[in-house]
Amino acid sequence: MEEGWESKAPHSLSLDGRGRLLVSGVTQVMSFNEQEVLMGTTRGTLAVRGEDLHMEKLSVDSGDVVVTGTVDALEYEDPEPRSEGFFARLFR
Repeated sequence: MEEGWESKAPHSLSLDGRGRLLVSGVTQVMSFNEQEVLMGTTRGTLAVRGEDLHMEKLSVDSGDVVVTGTVDALEYEDPEPRSEGFFARLFR
């Protein structure tokens, strides 16, 4: 596992034929529409991109989300390093 993550809670992805995605370790769903679902996970922010995306299941208690539709891309957005100051991030 990578060091530096705040939480070491379990997180997994299971993609079945690009049509059904099961994500565990979800802490919040930030936004969703038919082209993109943004969710916070125990390993960082996950962006799911595709077409006709729908959240079939959302369980806040267990942290499980099921997304159906055509999944084109899965991308993690790295959290901002805490050691950088405001101006260092601003002038990248």
